[in-house]
Amino acid sequence: MKKRQERRPPGEADLAVMEDAARRTLLALGEDPRRQGLEKTPRRVAAALKELTAGYHQDVDAIINNALFDVDYSEMVVVKDIVFYSLCEHHLLPFFGKATVGYIPAKKVVGLSKIPKIVQVFARRLQVQERMTLEIANTLQRKLKPKGVGVVIHARHLCMEMRGVQSQLSPTVTSALLGRFRTDARTREEFLTLARRPESR
Repeated sequence: MKKRQERRPPGEADLAVMEDAARRTLLALGEDPRRQGLEKTPRRVAAALKELTAGYHQDVDAIINNALFDVDYSEMVVVKDIVFYSLCEHHLLPFFGKATVGYIPAKKVVGLSKIPKIVQVFARRLQVQERMTLEIANTLQRKLKPKGVGVVIHARHLCMEMRGVQSQLSPTVTSALLGRFRTDARTREEFLTLARRPESR
């Protein structure tokens, strides 16, 4: 899997380019970017895009920050319902949902607060759900070298709900299963049962 290069955060010149692009888009839509409601919109769009793509500029090693601990524990560790928001790279429209991440330690565990932060690193990029799921799983596999890793993501895509087929409330579910989560049927079923979202939620 090709490793992505970390990018530098957008500077003032980059924000000015995005601001100008947003202004031109408003003009192309037949709007007047000088009217009161839209006067500050191009700047807000640039600032929002900077925030929503902050994951490009975050370093996973810095986020983990040595929060790896030697613990004699070999049962499954699962963090459920990690809320995330991302942007679909095809239409720049939001997709959002919840991630469940689990792993079976070999020799080390990671601080529990680090797992949601790792999810956010990859969510705050232009994404497709399938790749994001794999990136989270591969990162934990690489950093922890556990006996297995599982990631399940349930998400709604506004590019599908607001346009095109306009299929509302049709969540997309993706999973990535590595190590024992893939090879051991009982382990896989235990994790997928824990990751399953009740219909009423």
